[in-house]
Amino acid sequence: MTTDELKELLEIIQKNKCETQTLELKSAFTDCPKKLFDTLSSFSNQDDGGIIVFGVDEKNDFEEKGVYDPQDLQKKINAQCLQMEPKVRPLLTVLEKDEKHFVAAEIPGIEITERPCYYRGKGRLKGSYTRIGDSDEPMTEYEVYSYEAFRKKYQDDIRIVPRATLRSLNQSKLADYVAKLKTGKPHLSEIDDETIYELMSVKRNNEITLTAVMLFSPYPQAYFPQMGITAVVVPGTEIGTEGTTGERFVDNLGLKGQYLKCWILLFPLYEEI
Repeated sequence: MTTDELKELLEIIQKNKCETQTLELKSAFTDCPKKLFDTLSSFSNQDDGGIIVFGVDEKNDFEEKGVYDPQDLQKKINAQCLQMEPKVRPLLTVLEKDEKHFVAAEIPGIEITERPCYYRGKGRLKGSYTRIGDSDEPMTEYEVYSYEAFRKKYQDDIRIVPRATLRSLNQSKLADYVAKLKTGKPHLSEIDDETIYELMSVKRNNEITLTAVMLFSPYPQAYFPQMGITAVVVPGTEIGTEGTTGERFVDNLGLKGQYLKCWILLFPLYEEI
């Protein structure tokens, strides 16, 4: 960012008087903010990155107060960037305007294979943030895991379920599945069922996979006792709406076994259900 671009950005800030998905404002009138890691993390974890502008007091009608010392501020910004994993390399710009100094730190978005960027002092799970509008929100455990799974190429759907065996699956439905696979495929129809099980991930290294359990087991809870879905009927059209006597729901049903399998195909396996 050039000094002219920073000057234009300050004019836009005064016009809009708000932060955005890629813009964070910090006062830094008396010292460098102590905790920048949430914004450093959230900006690094989005494709467009973001810009932190120091010297604008958001709490006082976005007053342009300037920073206490642009040189010392840059050193302290960089010191906090070095505490991130992977390290954040900001592009710093200093502008003098009306005898006041302003500093902009451009935070680049990191490659998706390196995400999430997090503050080492809190660890990956608690130190990873995502940007929602003008707010830095802690990533959920599932969001952190999603990056981990992408980076390490996890294939959760074909992981092994130790206690499951081929005999524990519904043989009729399994046979029907294989028959449909072979229909109209002459080369596949010549392959024996055991080989097809491996090809289609019903088995992996001769062990039953999670996919097979979810699709063909009569009762998945035998292997995952805590798995279940509760369907609730509410008195209105939104969760939280109360009925005429103050009731929050009028009926509920626990879905397990075959019912659960029907629902599990409609929702991601690893969302909290």
